[in-house]
Amino acid sequence: MFQPVTEAKITKAILKEFAGWFEEYITSDVIIIGGGPSGLTAARDLSKDGFKTLVVEANNYLGGGFWIGGYLMNTLTFRAPANEILDELNIPYKEAEPGLFTADGPNACSKLISAACDAGVKILNMTKFDDVVLRNGRVEGAVINWTPISALPRQITCVDPVSIEAKVVIDATGHDAHVCKSLEKRGIIKLSEFGPMDANTSEALVVEKTSEIFPGLLVCGMAVSTCYGIPRMGPTFAGMLYSGKKVARLAKEKILGVKKESLEPVTA
Repeated sequence: MFQPVTEAKITKAILKEFAGWFEEYITSDVIIIGGGPSGLTAARDLSKDGFKTLVVEANNYLGGGFWIGGYLMNTLTFRAPANEILDELNIPYKEAEPGLFTADGPNACSKLISAACDAGVKILNMTKFDDVVLRNGRVEGAVINWTPISALPRQITCVDPVSIEAKVVIDATGHDAHVCKSLEKRGIIKLSEFGPMDANTSEALVVEKTSEIFPGLLVCGMAVSTCYGIPRMGPTFAGMLYSGKKVARLAKEKILGVKKESLEPVTA
């Protein structure tokens, strides 16, 4: 019934395909650290417009909180006008009350992941951000290692990381803000801490403050909340999607070196 093949040929096919594209993406236009909703939205928009985009995700799955929503209830909420992005991604939703929409978490997350992959985004999952590549006063890449390495006792893990480079790096690591904190711990930048829950305030401010925080390093999603002391937003995702769209626009401007009239500001 199935084509006969040896186990060695299966292994060789995996290695050849992975090594081929990974070598190509050791240098990218954009590296996005974190494959949650804001990172995936940014990745999809960038790749769709022809920018070589690599997503680095520490977990074996993509999507972050987009899979499960709040309190292990996998229903997501979005405030208008995020329904326009849901329409763009062909994500089904219902209107719970005027301007407030709900969507199935697994469905929405799988649609966003698929849209990013279909646009040409490449993904390194089970890959942990370790540090930045910092040259000439700007972030020019990321230092990465396999996620399982960090779970082993230090005395038996002398496994050096490797480095990848890009014109722009985006911190989309959520409240942890791992990339930005790698600069803060060296006294290069100063961060705040996210505040108590206030979804109405938070979503607007996260989009507003999505920006370049250090030359070559942009920040989006809930990492913005941590960097700028913005209230947390909880299981509502309009701000995440719009932050992803805005950071994609900013990354395009940085790479192109000029602001294009066609790159309209993203507002919610």
